[in-house]
Amino acid sequence: MNSFIRKPPLPLQLLAGTLLLAGCDNDDNIAAVAPPPPPPPPAMASFEVTVTNLTNAQPLSPVAVIAHVEGYSVFSVGVPATVGLEDLAEGGDNTALLAEADADTNVVATASGAAPIGPAGSEAIAFEILESELPGLLVSTGTMLVNTNDAITMLNAASVENLAVGESLTMRTIAYDAGTEANTELADHIPGPAGGGEGFNAERDDVDVVAMHVGVVGQDGGFPASSLDGQHRFDNPVAQVRIERIE
Repeated sequence: MNSFIRKPPLPLQLLAGTLLLAGCDNDDNIAAVAPPPPPPPPAMASFEVTVTNLTNAQPLSPVAVIAHVEGYSVFSVGVPATVGLEDLAEGGDNTALLAEADADTNVVATASGAAPIGPAGSEAIAFEILESELPGLLVSTGTMLVNTNDAITMLNAASVENLAVGESLTMRTIAYDAGTEANTELADHIPGPAGGGEGFNAERDDVDVVAMHVGVVGQDGGFPASSLDGQHRFDNPVAQVRIERIE
C-alpha cells in the first residue's frame, strides 16, 4: 500500500503560513526597554554658623568652621598649638588650620568666613554634609582678635547631631592665648589696624601652651610702649556663635 500525506484544505494552509510568519523574530515588533531610573540623590543636611563680634575694637579674622566627630580637637587648653592654630593666632590666616582639619579622618566638612568681622558685626557661614554623617556631629570654630599678639576665640566641639531643621543653639566664646608669641603689644607684632605689623612667625617665644588670655594692658594701663589703649581691651565673652540647621 502506498503511503501518502493528505494536504490540508487551502484555508488551513494559509492559516498555518500566517502563524509561521507571526512566530518569526522581527526587531521592529519588539518594544524598546526603558533604562531604570537613576537612584535618588543622597539626603543632605545643611547648617549655618553665624559669628558675632562682641568686642569694642577687636576685629575678628575670617572664621574657620570645622564639622567633625569625636577624635578631632581644634585646640586643647594646656597643650601646644598646632602650626595651623599658630598661624591663625598670630596672623589671622585660617588656611593652614583648615588644611590640618581636612587631612584628619574625623573631620566631615570645613568652611571659611569671607572677611574679617568688625566690632558688633557678624557673618553667616554655611556648610553641608550627608544626612548619614549626622550621628556624633560636632562643630568647632576659630578666629583671631587681630589687635593682639596671638589672642584667639574658639568654640570647641559643640554637639549638633540632634538639631532638627529650623532649630539652633547659641553659645558665647572667650579669649584664649595661643602661647606662641609673647604679648608685647608692640605694633611690629600686631597684624591688625592698631599695629599693621608682622603676622605669623615660626619662632615661639612664649609659654607654648594654649591658656585663657589675661587681656590687654595698653597705654592706659601703665604700659607706655604698648600700641594698644583702653578701647582695645576686652572682657569675656568676646564672640557669639549661633548654629542653625537650615535643611
